[in-house]
Amino acid sequence: MTTLFRYLLDQRGLGDHRAFLPGFRKAADELADIGNEPALRNLDPALTTFEGWYYGRRQPQRDARRVLRHWLGYSVEALWSPAASVLAHERENTAADGRAEQSTVPDTMRRTAVMAAQRAADFAMGAEHGQIGPETLGLVTDKVAAIVEDYPRVPLSAIWDELAATQDQVFRLIDGGRIRPSQGRDLGVLATILSFHMAKGCHDMGDARLAMTQARAAGVAAQWAEHTGLIGLTLGLKSLISYWSNQAGQALHYARQGAAACHDSRGTVTVWLAALEARAAALLGDEESATTALTRADTLRQRVVPDDLDHLGGLLTFPEAKQLYYTVETRVLLNHRGTDVLTLAETAAHAFSNPQATHWAFGDQAGAQCNLALTRLNSDQLDGAAEAVRPVLDLEPTRRNLGIIVSAGRVATALTHSPARDARTARDLHQEIEAYSSTGPTRPALTR
Repeated sequence: MTTLFRYLLDQRGLGDHRAFLPGFRKAADELADIGNEPALRNLDPALTTFEGWYYGRRQPQRDARRVLRHWLGYSVEALWSPAASVLAHERENTAADGRAEQSTVPDTMRRTAVMAAQRAADFAMGAEHGQIGPETLGLVTDKVAAIVEDYPRVPLSAIWDELAATQDQVFRLIDGGRIRPSQGRDLGVLATILSFHMAKGCHDMGDARLAMTQARAAGVAAQWAEHTGLIGLTLGLKSLISYWSNQAGQALHYARQGAAACHDSRGTVTVWLAALEARAAALLGDEESATTALTRADTLRQRVVPDDLDHLGGLLTFPEAKQLYYTVETRVLLNHRGTDVLTLAETAAHAFSNPQATHWAFGDQAGAQCNLALTRLNSDQLDGAAEAVRPVLDLEPTRRNLGIIVSAGRVATALTHSPARDARTARDLHQEIEAYSSTGPTRPALTR
C-alpha cells in the first residue's frame, strides 16, 4: 500500500532522507516561530525513523505529527491512509457540481467502486480491439469532461494522475493507427484539451519549461484537429505561462498571435486573448496598448456566441467575472488609483466569493483578493489590504500554485513602498507573505 505521505514525498522528489530533511526542518522552524517553541528547531528524524514513515511501518509521534501536518496540509490519519483512497475522496468532496458528501458510504466500498469502474473501463476499451469504437471514445470523452470541470476547483494532486493517464491513453489511441477518418478530429480535440491542462499543471508547479513543452504539443494537436478556438486557446496559454514567468514581451506576442489565429471565432477565447494582451502590455508599462486591448475585450464580449469550448467550461471558457479580474489586474499593474478602481476590485473579489458559482476557481479568487489588497494599499487602507489578502494566506499549501504565490508577492512588494510600511501590521504582513512565498511553487502545486 502506498500511503498518502509516501505519495506526496515521491511527487516532490523527497523520497530520500537527505532530500526530505530540509523541508521538514523548514516546516519545524515555521511552526516554532508561530508558537514560540524553540525546541521544535532541533526535531530531526533519523534515517531509520524516516524509512519507517516512508514505508508505512510506523507513524510519527508527538511534535513530529504537528510538523508534518503543518508542512503537508493533511492530518496524520490521512497521511498514513492509502493515497488513492484519500485523493479520490478529496476529489469527491471538492467537486464543483454541488453534490452532497456521501458520508454514509464507507471508504472501503468507495475504493472498491473506483477500482471496479476502472476495470470496467479497461475492459470496454480492450474489447473494441482492432478499431476505436464508440464506447472507447465515449469513455475518454467523459474523463476529459470531468478533468475540465474539476481542474479550477480541486487541488492538482487530486486529478494529476488521472490527467496524465488519460493523456497517455489518447496519445496511444492516436499512435495505434486504428483511427477512422471521422474520429481523427475528435481525438485531436481531446489531445489538445488534455495537453492544455497538463501544460497548466506544469505551470502551476512552477516549471515553465515543461509547461511550454506541453503547450506546444497542445498547439500541434489543435492544428491537426483544425480547431480554430483551440489554436487560439493554446497560444493564450503560452501567453499566460510567459506572463507569470515575468516575460511580458513574450506574453504580449503570444496573445496577439492567438488573436490573429482565431479572429473569426465568436467564443470567449477571443475575449481572453484580448484580456491577456492587456495584462501583458500593462506589465510592460505600455498603458496605451493595455487600454486599447481592454476596450477590444469589452467589444468582443458583446459579440460572443458560446462555442463548444465554452460549453465544456473550466479553463476553456472566459466568463465575465474572470474578465473583470483581468481588467482590475491590468489597471493595478498600470498603477491606477482612485475610487473607481477600488470599486472594480471589490466587485471582482465578490464575484469569486461563492464556491458554488459555475465560474468559481480558487486561483481566480486568490488573484482577485490580491488585487483588492493592492488597490486598498494604493488608497492607504492598510487594514483593508490585510483583510483582503488574509484568505490567500490562509489557503492550504495544496492550493498555493505559482500564480497565487506571484500575486501574493506583489502585495509584499507594494507593502515595502507603502507610506505605512513601518507600521506593525505592514511589517508582520510582509514577513508572513515572504514566508508564504519562500515555500516555492513546486510545493503548492502537487501537495493537494
